[in-house]
Amino acid sequence: MRILIFGINYSPELTGIGKYTGEMAAWFAARGHDVAVVTAKPYYPEWEIHRTYKGTGWLTEQIAGVTVYRVPLYVPKNVTAKKRILHEFSFLAGVFPKWLGLLLKKKYDIVINITPPFHLGFYAICYAKLKRAKLITHIQDLQVDAAKELGMIRNGRLLNSMFRAEKYLLNRSNRVSSISLGMKKKILAKGISEKKYIMFPNWVDENTIQPLAREASLRRDWNIPMDDKVVLYSGNLGEKQGLEIIIDAAKQFRERTDVHFVICGSGGACDRLKAMAEQARLPQIRFYPLQPYEKLSALLATADVHLVLQKKSASDLVMPSKLTGILAAGGCAIVSAVQGTSLYEVVSNNQLGFIIEPESVEALVSGLHQALTADLIPYRKQARHYAERFLSKEHILQEFEQDLLKLMAYDQ
Repeated sequence: MRILIFGINYSPELTGIGKYTGEMAAWFAARGHDVAVVTAKPYYPEWEIHRTYKGTGWLTEQIAGVTVYRVPLYVPKNVTAKKRILHEFSFLAGVFPKWLGLLLKKKYDIVINITPPFHLGFYAICYAKLKRAKLITHIQDLQVDAAKELGMIRNGRLLNSMFRAEKYLLNRSNRVSSISLGMKKKILAKGISEKKYIMFPNWVDENTIQPLAREASLRRDWNIPMDDKVVLYSGNLGEKQGLEIIIDAAKQFRERTDVHFVICGSGGACDRLKAMAEQARLPQIRFYPLQPYEKLSALLATADVHLVLQKKSASDLVMPSKLTGILAAGGCAIVSAVQGTSLYEVVSNNQLGFIIEPESVEALVSGLHQALTADLIPYRKQARHYAERFLSKEHILQEFEQDLLKLMAYDQ
């Protein structure tokens, strides 16, 4: 197959959507498919264009057998709702000349549009229609729903127009895929037929991310005693997670010199969190940048307890990608989730960790006391078992490849 992917995030971004899109494209290329990607210069989650890409315009490169077309875009230092809108529309403007050029080249059989941003789908649908290609819209985040629920956009007319545009794109896609059962329910509620739907969850390379002994972790590098307790949050330091409660919870452990809170990542809330920790005089809170992929197992092995936190309003709109790595590493997590959501059901039904009420300092402190005194071995064994059984990268991508091949053959 010849596969064309549209998406704003891509490798070498270490977290979030870009990581999965990059791994997917490289996997298809390794299987012998001809793959091209139209994407932005890498900027996430730091919200700063990576050093080697600064000062460049449109460019083409080869990464792991994939032809990658990079376009320029505006990246704000301080992310607000208005600046994010400008950021996304600057990307769409940068895509236009590359999209025109692709219309003049050999046809791609399959177009995969990665959303958000959802309105990137207009390029994908126009290409598919003009070139008679099949279109798959893959939803990593229900962006318009999240914007409404989080109060990022309050203008009712604007929201209604965005929902209508989203429905138009979904209705004209040959297939619609997403990453969780909760998102599937919301997509079907938008009027999409279940026959058009493909479950395409985020995965983990369980052969690369594996449980390690504590001695193989990053504790020695960070001067953390082997017998001390480590609570780890690793990933995007964004607004959906409500991470300020980590600082508030750490205040309750001020006298516990054997308990360390490690926050590893970057994002829009990073500076604010550092300022809060400094103001509260909490030396047991440590901040580190994102670690390279080859150190991920060592990073995850550093923790006794992992934190997977997000706000109530986002609890069924986003399935946290960080959870896949935690499970593969045999980690035990404290997860904030609302009862009845996909996240709650997965963690509860499979005994993968401790569930707490979102946005509650008291609930987090209670969960920490419980997790830091419990026998975590059963949780860790169950986590690794779940990852091997349900989150295998090879298995998930092979199933998706079969879905694409069936779609190719559907009208033939």
